[in-house]
Amino acid sequence: MSGPAQVEITRIRAYTRNPRRGDNPEYDRIRDSIRAHGMDQPLVITRRPGETEYMVHSGGNTRLRILRELFEETGDEQFHRVHCLIKPWTRESDVLLAHLRENDLRGSLTFIDKALAVQEAGKLLAQEMGVEAVIQAQLEAELQKAGYRIHRTLISRMEYAVETLLPLIPQALAAGLGRHQVQRIRALERAAANLWQSLCPRAADTFDTVFAELCRRYDAPGWDTEILQGAIETEIAEEAEVSIHSVRVALDAVLHGREATLPEVGPDPEPVRVPDPDPGALPDGQGSDGAEAASGDTTENLLDASTDDTPGDATDATADDTTDATTSLADPLALDVPEGPEDLKSLRARAWTLAVRLAQRNGIGELVLPLSGRGLGFVLRDVPDPALAEQLDDDSLGQVSMLWWQLAACCEMTFAPLESIVPELPEDSVLRHALERQDAGLLFRSVWTLDPGHTGYRLWRTLHDRDWSDLVCLMNTYRRIRNLAAGTGAAIWEEEP
Repeated sequence: MSGPAQVEITRIRAYTRNPRRGDNPEYDRIRDSIRAHGMDQPLVITRRPGETEYMVHSGGNTRLRILRELFEETGDEQFHRVHCLIKPWTRESDVLLAHLRENDLRGSLTFIDKALAVQEAGKLLAQEMGVEAVIQAQLEAELQKAGYRIHRTLISRMEYAVETLLPLIPQALAAGLGRHQVQRIRALERAAANLWQSLCPRAADTFDTVFAELCRRYDAPGWDTEILQGAIETEIAEEAEVSIHSVRVALDAVLHGREATLPEVGPDPEPVRVPDPDPGALPDGQGSDGAEAASGDTTENLLDASTDDTPGDATDATADDTTDATTSLADPLALDVPEGPEDLKSLRARAWTLAVRLAQRNGIGELVLPLSGRGLGFVLRDVPDPALAEQLDDDSLGQVSMLWWQLAACCEMTFAPLESIVPELPEDSVLRHALERQDAGLLFRSVWTLDPGHTGYRLWRTLHDRDWSDLVCLMNTYRRIRNLAAGTGAAIWEEEP
């Protein structure tokens, strides 16, 4: 039987392989609409051979659930017998892909939901074709035959998200981590593994463990690849016993497709070369037929991509991808013109995030402590490690020292009330002793203090673009906190009630 029909909802089951694994964000709106106006379009249903009950064929799980709730709540017959369009059964993979297309068109799927659905479709197609597995080229062709256009480049990226990242960063993926971010993590992992093999040959087989542990440590809805990169750079530097700044320069070179000169860790260091890309490592292109191009961009384009995956049609190739819903802290304009009011709590959290990111990428991440409910969101626990003076050349040491002073200024370390700062610092902190004794000489002897006139060429000119952007954002956030406090009469250094 096929065609339109009136069917009791008790005879219809939800589709168990529904690609959307979370609640529909439009649930309340859809429920209100159905309660007020009834169904505006029929449910599309089908029935497996030999079964008496129907199941949702292409989208509609949410509407079915709402109909059941409303009928139980009201007993109204309009929610019991509903208009349906019955489609003849073809095969299981067709039903899964119908749901995937429908959800994609409605823009309600995260990248990981789509990736899991495509992986499931591949397994079903293999069963239906009587083979052990389908390769990416076959999967691409079969999906396109079924009306779901997708390039093998994206299929490869989806496999990486499901098989490698999902066990490590489930929170970040569930929160909407997109395809561009996934590829940035993949490029970082490959480049860092290459560098680790060259600098840490005695621990060559431990990189995968280190990478996995760091991913788990930083897994959160507000995922930040920059922080992960800083942590990886720190691990490589410590394992190889070289300057983190040398590691960072080498890693950036590999990430951007250049040959990197390694820091000296032993005889005859070898240059790091960029690994040959495979189809899954290539960036997305936008073809006129909706398929993603498999060549033509560089790794640098990948790392600089600011757009994220926006759920849309099944081609995944709309020409006007919107930016990620989570504002990038690396974009000074995004921070400079926020929408809506901001409060001290969110501004303090932003300041701490920026300070941590800046410090970690420059080898002093352990010095930044969060400060909740007062101040500027963070404090510095101590001065930089004196050992840096022996490890770094004058230019690198000057950059680290001046950056430390910039961070100190942005959290008012030498200006804030002592009772608000000192208790936060460790007992053996040189910075604590200098503040308690009001000993400026001790502080200046402990942190290389350059002529402020050198700031331009010692710090501003030499900072990596990411760090410069974050520093400008941090200073801007400091101004906002102070301006907001002045406008509202809030006392910055008093504990919030």
